Amino acid sequence: MRAERAPSALPKLGRDAILPPMPRLLELLRTRSYRAGRVRLASGRESDFFIDVKQTALLAEGHALLGARLLDTIAGQLGPVDAVAGVVLGGCPLASAVAAQSFARGQSVDAVYVRKAAKDHGTQKLVEGASCLAPGARVAVVEDVVTTGGSTLAALDVLRAEDLEVAGVVAVVDRLEGGADAIRALGVPFVALFDRSDFVDLAGHTAGGPPGAS
Repeated sequence: MRAERAPSALPKLGRDAILPPMPRLLELLRTRSYRAGRVRLASGRESDFFIDVKQTALLAEGHALLGARLLDTIAGQLGPVDAVAGVVLGGCPLASAVAAQSFARGQSVDAVYVRKAAKDHGTQKLVEGASCLAPGARVAVVEDVVTTGGSTLAALDVLRAEDLEVAGVVAVVDRLEGGADAIRALGVPFVALFDRSDFVDLAGHTAGGPPGAS
């Protein structure tokens, strides 16, 4: 028999409440995505906390909330775009969430995925979905967490090589470790929904996180 999944400690939203106040999304990220403890980040740095946005993005509720907030932020900060690009792997569910929300609103912002390396089989494309875009199409990049910005900068090079215009980068979380400055240094706008201060204070203590976290 299929094991029953434990119910979420967080109340679910009604079908018509697709865009609640920002604190709800932050609550999900703090509860589902934030973890205290030593970890090595993708940048190679070590940290005493980790934020795995996928744990929120892959929830039905989190997927909808992130898509709505990212779409609003892109429209408000970067202007009209033809597509949203998710950097593999963490950015992929975010790009799909934005595309789904745009369609629900009667818009058409398609999703593309940017690989870090070409596969050794199939089409060997670095950008999945780019064939549906016209040369010079305006694309916003979405990232889950930005630390040094290395993976984002590499993705910008890939997108430009595909003759796409990068409108800017929107991250869910900026760890405030130099990535934002590195992106802006290339003349690319950068904005984040949250930063490390929403999860830990300067002393390293959890900011409103799950009970017992420190």
